[in-house]
Amino acid sequence: MHGGRAPANYNRRMPRKNTGSWHIGVAAEAIAAAQFARLGYDVSVQYGANQPEYDLIVVREDHLMKVSVKGSQDGSWGLTQSFVRNADYHQAIEVWLERHSRNTVLCFVQFKDVRPDQMPRLYLARAADVAQMLRAAAKGRGDTILYEHHTWGPRAAGAGTTERIPDEWRFSAERIDHLLRSST
Repeated sequence: MHGGRAPANYNRRMPRKNTGSWHIGVAAEAIAAAQFARLGYDVSVQYGANQPEYDLIVVREDHLMKVSVKGSQDGSWGLTQSFVRNADYHQAIEVWLERHSRNTVLCFVQFKDVRPDQMPRLYLARAADVAQMLRAAAKGRGDTILYEHHTWGPRAAGAGTTERIPDEWRFSAERIDHLLRSST
């Protein structure tokens, strides 16, 4: 930048390769760590690729929280699809849930419709709360995908219903403190 001003084309979309899931994952984890730190929490990042269960440890005083970060750029997060057998969504959700400890918190980072000069939307929830949302999806049929906001079409199992992340999951100091205090 010259003279403290951004070039005229700064916010325009520049030609580039498609952003892949690896890039979104790295960006999501970095942004989540930065936001926790920005609010005064101590943050440790787990070293190495594909570590089990969690990506970050967030600490305040004597309270510790393991955080698994999930990034997305399409308005949804696929979570349990690799566990589906015989179209049994509820069993897939149970298998997914068993892979998380009771106190693990998921941090969902959404880049859909977010310009490069904006912050993505972040949400925090325990795995059990996510599993409950997945079980209730599509009029109780269950689903493998957590949607930020999705209305089912007329031919879908959940026709006419809308899936939406609860407002209380929004990333905030109050939400983090609630999750930290409720961990054992």
